[in-house]
Amino acid sequence: MMIIASLSDSARYEMLNSLFRRAFDFIREIAPATLETGRHVLEEDALTVMVNEPVMKKRENARMEVHDRFIDIHVPLSREEGFMWKERAALEKPSEPFNREKDAQHYDDAPDTSFVVKPGQFAIFFPEDAHAGCIGEGKILKLVIKVRTA
Repeated sequence: MMIIASLSDSARYEMLNSLFRRAFDFIREIAPATLETGRHVLEEDALTVMVNEPVMKKRENARMEVHDRFIDIHVPLSREEGFMWKERAALEKPSEPFNREKDAQHYDDAPDTSFVVKPGQFAIFFPEDAHAGCIGEGKILKLVIKVRTA
């Protein structure tokens, strides 16, 4: 159940997980220019904000990723970001075993769809959503919020 929406509509989705409101409050209250890159723990083993400034990659270099224990909220801050998506149940080509410590597994499957998320928008990926982000050119300042599943 992937969601793409505007940050101004985030309240509509806050009832889906008890930690979403706190995550979106953090997004609403931040000043991107003052953010330090790295990991910011809002609630241990439940809600973490990663402030990243990666170099984006070409679509053909992106791998699909899944999680079991956490939901991802991706929020591009400095520029638009490309994503790919595929239903997890349809994946067939794991490139590695599931890493419990990182709560992640990558796949080499082709996506079913591609889309762009712009600053002022967000994308939510649930455990049933295989996804790949950081697709584009140049550097991007973005948030990845890890929300424990309910």
